[in-house]
Amino acid sequence: MGLMQLLAKTLRYTALFIGALLAIAQPAAAFETSATEAIVIDVETGAVLFEKDADKLTPPSSMTKIMTMYLVFERLKDGSLSLDDKLRVSEKAWRKGGSKMFVEVGKRVRVEDLIRGVIVQSGNDACIVIAEGLAGSEDAFAADMTAKAREIGMTSSVFKNASGWPDPEHLVTVRDLATLALRTVKDFPEYYHYYSEREFTFNKIRQSNRNPLLYKNMGADGIKTGHTEAAGFGLVGTAKRNDRRIVAVLNGMESIKERANESERVIEWAFREFDNYKLFAAGEKVIDADVWLGNAITVPLLIERGVKITLPRKARREMKVAVRYNSPIPAPIRKGDRLATLVIEAPDFKTMEIPLISGAQVDRLGLFGRLGAALKYILWGASG
Repeated sequence: MGLMQLLAKTLRYTALFIGALLAIAQPAAAFETSATEAIVIDVETGAVLFEKDADKLTPPSSMTKIMTMYLVFERLKDGSLSLDDKLRVSEKAWRKGGSKMFVEVGKRVRVEDLIRGVIVQSGNDACIVIAEGLAGSEDAFAADMTAKAREIGMTSSVFKNASGWPDPEHLVTVRDLATLALRTVKDFPEYYHYYSEREFTFNKIRQSNRNPLLYKNMGADGIKTGHTEAAGFGLVGTAKRNDRRIVAVLNGMESIKERANESERVIEWAFREFDNYKLFAAGEKVIDADVWLGNAITVPLLIERGVKITLPRKARREMKVAVRYNSPIPAPIRKGDRLATLVIEAPDFKTMEIPLISGAQVDRLGLFGRLGAALKYILWGASG
C-alpha cells in the first residue's frame, strides 16, 4: 500500500456534525380514542400522529363511497366523463335500500347530481347508477374499485359493491382509507369542493350532509361518514388550518353523538399538540466537509429535497440534527455524489436518515501535490 493510500486510510473517521440542537421536547401526552380503529395523519409530511388497530380489516360502510367518487373524479379529469352526462336509473338502483338520493327508475340523472347524491345525501341508489353507468354492472365496478385501491397504495382493502352495503368480503383498513383520503385531496382539487357542501335537494327532497365536522368552526371540509350494525359509526374527516391539513379516520363508535364529538376531539388534538418544522430547503448547503488530497480542501454537502417534519410541539427542544460521513473524503469527487447522511432524531419520532450530495466537483491532486499534502499533514496535522 502506498504512502498516500496508507495515510488516507489511517485518517478516515466518522464525523458527527451537530447542525442543530433544535430542541426536541417531551413527547405529546398519551392519547386515546373510543374508536375501535383509528389513524391520524399530517397531510403535508405524511407523519402518522396516532394509530390504533390501523391495519385491522373492518367494514367501511358508506366510507366506501370515497372510492366510488375517486373513480368518477378520475373519469372527469381524463375527459371520458362530463358533469353534464346523464346515466340511466335501473330498477336495481331504484329499489336499493338504506340512505337514498331518491332517483326514479327509468329516468336519466346528470353526473353532477349523482356526485352530490353520493357525497351529500350518501345515496346508495346513486352509487349503483354510477357503477352500472361506468362499468356495466356493480360487480364490475367493484372490481375496478379494488384494482384502483391497489394502484394507489391501499394494500389490504377489497370492495364488493359501490355503496358500502354489508358484505362479509367487503373490508378495508383505516390506514387504507387514510391513503384514499390523501389521494382524493391531492389528486382532485378541482372536484374536492363537493365534500364540503352541507345540503343538496333532488326530486324536491332536501337532505343535509351527515358529516358533523362541516358544522363546526374548525376548518373541516370533508370527507365522509359511515355506519353499519357490524362496524358501528365511522368517519373519514379532514380539516385545514393555514398550511396544515389533518386527516383522521375513525371507526367503531357507538353513536352519532360519539362520532361527532370524538372526531372533533381527535382533529383538535392533532392541531394542538403537533406542528410542522422546516429544517432545510431543497438544494441548501448543510455543511462543508473536509477533502483528502483534492484541489479544494472542502466540499459543500447539499440536501437534494427540502426537509419538513412533524413533531410534538414540546419535543422540538430536544431534536438533534447530525451529519454522518467518513472524513476526510478522498478526492476525486463528482458533483452530485452521495457522500454523507443527515440524521434527525427526536423523542417519539422515527429517526430519519437523508442522503447528502456533493455540491461541487473536486479533482485529485497530482503526484507532487499529493506528496506535499501528505508531508504537511505529517508535520502539522489536519489543521496545519
